[in-house]
Amino acid sequence: MRVRILAAATLATLSLAACDRNELKTGTPMANGAHAVAMLRTPDGADVGRATATEVGGGLRLTLDVRNMPPGTHGAHVHTVGHCDAPDFATAGGHWNPTSAKHGSMNPQGPHEGDLPNLIVGSNGRGTIGIVLPGATMAGLLDADGSALVVHANPDDLMTDPSGNSGGRIACGVFGAS
Repeated sequence: MRVRILAAATLATLSLAACDRNELKTGTPMANGAHAVAMLRTPDGADVGRATATEVGGGLRLTLDVRNMPPGTHGAHVHTVGHCDAPDFATAGGHWNPTSAKHGSMNPQGPHEGDLPNLIVGSNGRGTIGIVLPGATMAGLLDADGSALVVHANPDDLMTDPSGNSGGRIACGVFGAS
């Protein structure tokens, strides 16, 4: 009986150690890792925050920090083209999707590389997202036509292809290396 308990304890310890190593493969800061920043603006040019992409082990860490935005839940996505022409930011193209997946983290065939969780903006106009995009690269983000971060008017349903029914584009910023 004592041998079984010892064996079970050893197995549990090894499993936890493996989990720690796997967690470190994604999200561990890289020495001299590249950064890219997108300053977010509304269609009328008001500064409403920024998105930052940082190279980490296994992907890109993306942080989004907004202010002076409409309270509520908003879809937020990395889009394929580094252009944010007002009034509708349509020049940012569709969602960043180099693997041709379907939209949304709740879609069995998804998500797009650029799908982010919903942005919750409080009554004070502030909201934040922090996420690691596994497999994403700075080279892909800053390719020949660049990319943009777009905040949408409505919540993303996290499933409906191609955009989660997240509505119009209310803020946009172009990623540039920093």
